[in-house]
Amino acid sequence: MRSLLVIDDNPSVIEALTTLFALHDLRVLGATHPPQGLEILRAQRIDLVIADMNFSADTTAGDEGEALFHALRAQQPDLPVILLTGWTHLDAAVRLVKAGAADYLSKPWDDARLLATVENLLELAEANHALAERRVARGARRARLQAECDLAGLVFASESMLQLLEMACQVARAPVPVLITGPNGAGKERIAAIVHANSAVRGGPFVAVNCGALPENLLEAELFGAEAGAYTGATRAREGRFEQADGGTLFLDEIGNLPLAGQAKLLRVLESGQFERLGSGKTRSARVRILSATNGDLKAMIREGRFREDLYYRLNVIELALPPLAARREDILPLAEHFLAGACTLDDDAREALLAHAWPGNVRELRNTLERARLLCREGVVRLADLGLPQAVSAAPRDLDEPGREAIEAALRACGGVVSRAAQRLGLSRQALYRRMQRYGLAQD
Repeated sequence: MRSLLVIDDNPSVIEALTTLFALHDLRVLGATHPPQGLEILRAQRIDLVIADMNFSADTTAGDEGEALFHALRAQQPDLPVILLTGWTHLDAAVRLVKAGAADYLSKPWDDARLLATVENLLELAEANHALAERRVARGARRARLQAECDLAGLVFASESMLQLLEMACQVARAPVPVLITGPNGAGKERIAAIVHANSAVRGGPFVAVNCGALPENLLEAELFGAEAGAYTGATRAREGRFEQADGGTLFLDEIGNLPLAGQAKLLRVLESGQFERLGSGKTRSARVRILSATNGDLKAMIREGRFREDLYYRLNVIELALPPLAARREDILPLAEHFLAGACTLDDDAREALLAHAWPGNVRELRNTLERARLLCREGVVRLADLGLPQAVSAAPRDLDEPGREAIEAALRACGGVVSRAAQRLGLSRQALYRRMQRYGLAQD
């Protein structure tokens, strides 16, 4: 049975809450003063605390309640604490919620609302406990991966990236071609470098060529080399990327942009390891691990006759699908802090804006955004306006304009006034919702 601890100097409050929660299979332990409550917390498992703010006669400042709250947090940092008092000042509520209070309700309480708040917080606590267990397990997997593999300093926190890196390090050991798929700016070359760093040819060169950045008439010379006079301006013989990558890895980015003639020659090299420089009949050979990447749909290109099916299956022995940044939001803030390099910090609104943005340009866009913000920020703090994101442009200075007053009021009505539930409904933290309530003058009943 789940257990609640009520700390209130009025025994009738403890008795009333014990009766109320017993009807809902919740066990209540009571304490009439803070030291007694803290002793119970040390001795027994408690799932949630309901704490008064004033314990001495004729006191209304709430200092005792604040001291108790901080003592509770010091003893069990993740324990949900509801502040229950007749002393109602929104500034104090915001201050304590920012410090970690789960919610703030006034006396006399509404039974239905209090029950809803408690049930919601217990559900959240159980979900957070399960999440914490998953994070511990993920942390152990990550530590093991970092101990066994060279991750080249890649910054990540999401489960999807951990799974991708585990697979990348596993397939790195086998000398098979790997196709890395994902949108522009997501970091495909970083993944290719990690595959190389954990492969049998990690001691050899890692050579990258962007097949989409070169004119079609120079691609063949770029890949296979050219003899002097092979084309206008070729005054001397030059090595191609295959020769440069001999004994190592050749990374072909934007492989879908390779013309059909180049595809045919690439297929031959993959099958035989042999090629000729442009303008030469001499056959050369190179031992190269091939990694390729694309942001396009190669299967659709095959149907349209723009990409060879035999080359596709030759390249795609193993596929590593890199998700867009918007699909791995746990990576956003760690990456942002990495790009700031300790030069400045992010305020709460800036953090929320980074998490809310769609990031169509992925990690590249995030890096550029934070480099800009680092130059524009003042006093070592990046604020919303410093980011230059679309929602920042359309919002009032330093504030997000979504959700607005009407959306907040609707969410509070739908959730019976329970702030924690309304925050979850709006996709905000409790602290963020309290700030908006304060901004719009929506004092809690």
